[in-house]
Amino acid sequence: MAAPVGPVKFWRPGTEGPGVSISEERQSLAENSGTTVVYNPYAALSIEQQRQKLPVFKLRNHILYLIENYQTVVIVGETGCGKSTQIPQKFRDFFNQNETSDPARDTCVILTVEGRTFPVDIFYLQSPVPDYIKSTVETVVKIHQTEGDGDVLAFLTGQEEVETVVSMLIEQARALARTGMKRHLRVLPMYAGLPSFEQMKVFERVSRSVRKVIVATNVAETSITISGIVYVIDCGFVKLRAYNPRTAIECLVVVPVSQASANQRAGRGGRSRSGKCYRLYTEEAFDKLPQSTVPEMQRSNLAPVILQLKALGIDNVLRFHFMSPPPAQSMVQALELLYALGGLDKDCRLTEPLGMRIAEFPLNPMFAKMLLESGNFGCSQEILSIAAMMQIQNIFVVPPNQKSHAIRVHRKFAVEEGDHLTMLNIYEAFIKHNKDSKWCQEHFLNYKGLVRAATVREQLKKLLVKFQVPRKSSEGDPDLVLRCIVSGFFANAARFHSTGAYRTIRDDHELHIHPASVLYAEKPPRWVIYNEVIQTSKYYMRDVTAIESAWLLELAPHFYQQGTHLSLKAKRAKVQDP
Repeated sequence: MAAPVGPVKFWRPGTEGPGVSISEERQSLAENSGTTVVYNPYAALSIEQQRQKLPVFKLRNHILYLIENYQTVVIVGETGCGKSTQIPQKFRDFFNQNETSDPARDTCVILTVEGRTFPVDIFYLQSPVPDYIKSTVETVVKIHQTEGDGDVLAFLTGQEEVETVVSMLIEQARALARTGMKRHLRVLPMYAGLPSFEQMKVFERVSRSVRKVIVATNVAETSITISGIVYVIDCGFVKLRAYNPRTAIECLVVVPVSQASANQRAGRGGRSRSGKCYRLYTEEAFDKLPQSTVPEMQRSNLAPVILQLKALGIDNVLRFHFMSPPPAQSMVQALELLYALGGLDKDCRLTEPLGMRIAEFPLNPMFAKMLLESGNFGCSQEILSIAAMMQIQNIFVVPPNQKSHAIRVHRKFAVEEGDHLTMLNIYEAFIKHNKDSKWCQEHFLNYKGLVRAATVREQLKKLLVKFQVPRKSSEGDPDLVLRCIVSGFFANAARFHSTGAYRTIRDDHELHIHPASVLYAEKPPRWVIYNEVIQTSKYYMRDVTAIESAWLLELAPHFYQQGTHLSLKAKRAKVQDP
């Protein structure tokens, strides 16, 4: 028998409110590395025929008239109108030069285009639920048992949640099949890091006896459109990259969605016919959501942005007219970091050749500095492999039914120094075994990810050749590799504290080793560096490696002794053993 469905109660605004017995309707996430696929159902038609099928086409003359009569025209189009392919663009205010309240003086106008959409009924929970993952599964099952034809799209926050729900739903689908239910479920994941051939599965047609359930991150909110979706489940949360200039920590944070994102998600259920959206939160909670998502420019580490502006010849970045002006503290912190890396001089100008070379790398400036220094440390071969591996998400594959076995196999690659050298071990073993997919399968490793890492490595190697960085190997000496990593990531250093947690050296911020790290279950090293921080219940360091404190003083004395401190306390960061 199918597992019993929990008491997930939805109600529709305009009907009798919560607490009254109502007939339940069928109940019906960016990390993001990777590229989403493009699906075009009209690919067989000529370009002109495809254009004529878009709703925006019928307004062509109207648009041309507005462009002719206004200096700037911004067109807002609903999902499916053709805005992404035909019209220049989960900005009137920027272009409008009218500073008066007289609309006749506007230099920009907005035209809203009706999209190819149908009405979507919104249903809310009567009361909050403690676990939206469990509620998502329960809601999908209720839809499948009680609603008519139509596919389901469920929004979650990240790959791990998606894969968890997919596994749970597959088990539910098997249980339902054993009860003799004629209609079957086809459960599919969708997230940016998914291989393209797996992503394409969400677009495949299924027979009328099969209902597709697509479990996705917010990549399905705007990046792709999947036909056949009638029921949408919105968990109410999204994972965003957020940067705190006070602590200089950039991390992935799960936060409530904005009202704009929630409405965008709901609209995915009205592309082919009238749909239904089941929000796993109350209407009162929706009313309290922010109207729109904080612009990425205002919640990101600005070091890469400033590098690009400097490389383009824009020296006065503090006065640059950003579409969404970032916090001044973020700008100052980014300038300090780039100065510490040697990318900017004391006058905040791009240094030559180092600053110009860092700007050419399509990577975080810390990775670029590490790569450019690798020749001096005599380990460019190893650093190329590490840098490439660090650009790939989820090298390890952990099937739910073989979790303990997979973890034991993965431990064979682990080294006591930490995650960076562990990734190097995996890559070198992959190459040694001739990039064999069967070997990857046997060792629970992501074959596509490792192939991608090899491609990225070749691209990075070309840049090192261009900049005449010597091609050298450390010949098995780990200290050369670790010192080189510190030369790029010295700003991301932490020491073990007597409280049992780590503390950042610069501002004493509490951090913990991520459970996925090979150092998680080991005796905590006194000093570590890390690639990034993930915030869930705590702040977790990801990609962690043990180092010697003396290396920080040796390789970054200007950062730890000369007072480029991020806080207003103007105290020097102390690098000493506790």
